[in-house]
Formats: sequence, structure tokens, C-alpha cells
Amino acid sequence: MTESPAQDEQELTAARVEALLFVSSQAVPPSQLAAALEVGHRQVDLALELLERRYQSGSLLRLQRYRGRVQLTTAPETAALIERYLGLDAASRLSEAALETLAIIAYQQPVTRPQIDAIRGVNSDSVLKNLLIKGLVEEGGRAEAPGRPILYSVTPEFLQHFGLNSLSDLPPLETLPEPPPYDPVSGSLADEEVG
Repeated sequence: MTESPAQDEQELTAARVEALLFVSSQAVPPSQLAAALEVGHRQVDLALELLERRYQSGSLLRLQRYRGRVQLTTAPETAALIERYLGLDAASRLSEAALETLAIIAYQQPVTRPQIDAIRGVNSDSVLKNLLIKGLVEEGGRAEAPGRPILYSVTPEFLQHFGLNSLSDLPPLETLPEPPPYDPVSGSLADEEVG
């Protein structure tokens, strides 16, 4: 069965998008791909959809989407093979405290350190510092509260580390409490009303 000229063009655009993503060292907005290929945004969107379908059917590559950007990554099941091939230190495993903190940030971002501390029940300064160094979280601005505390959110590296294509791939979480609000008068976390 022969493909139509439109299908041929879509396949060619998808191949070109794949090549650009392959050589990109970081996630890129689809608009940047469209500009480089001198095609419309819709053509790039269709090409990305085609690549996603192709990768879902047995490929060890994935198309990761985060904050309006896309990146070509490897499937989570290749992690051990890639670590061994690249000689990466297996000591980069995350502690329970790091995993707790990451979960809070991933599900409730953007979130401040005092909010994280209130949920965890302990100080998270050193854990946050390590997660920032590993590139799994980033500072995403400042809260509109006294002291203007830093807001934290996860990064595309977080998605790669856990083999996620986007935050929508996180499992549903029903029991995580809302982060405590700030008391604008004291500049600290508001105490819960006891009734």
C-alpha cells in the first residue's frame, strides 16, 4: 500500500523533528522546532504525536513533555543498562527524605520550604540543597508573602529520573494534605483552627 503525498510529508517532518530532538541537549519548545524546520506549528504538533505513537509501541525511546517543551529521552527500563554503559555511579540513589520531599514538590508545586517542612514534620534545608544540586528541583520564583520565600518545583530531570513523560503520569494521590497557608500578619505558617 502506497502512502499519500501528505503522509509522506508528515513522515518526513516527523523524521526531521526526531533528528532535532536527538541532537538537542535539553528540552525545546515546539515553536523552536517549527522555526528550525520552517514549517507551521500544526505540522510540528502532528509530527510529535506521530513520534509519541511510534515510541509507545515497543520503542526504548520516549517523548517527554514538560512546561510546553519536548525532549527525546530513553525508556525507564533502560536505566540500568545505560548506567552500566556510561559508568555512572549507582550511589546516586535517593534517600527516603529526598523521595518524600520530591513527592511533596511534584504534587503541590510550586511550594515553599516552610510548607514542605510542615508536611514532612522536619527541616528540609539539606534535602532541598541536595535536590537542587542533583537538578531534580528548581527555584521557581518567590511567594507573595512576608519574607518572599522561594517557591520550588520539579525539573525535566525529575521526569527523566522517574521515567515519566509528563507530570500527568504521576499516580493519583488522594490523601496528601494541602500545604498550610501563610499567615500574612506573622509571615509564618498559619495555625490550624481547633474546633
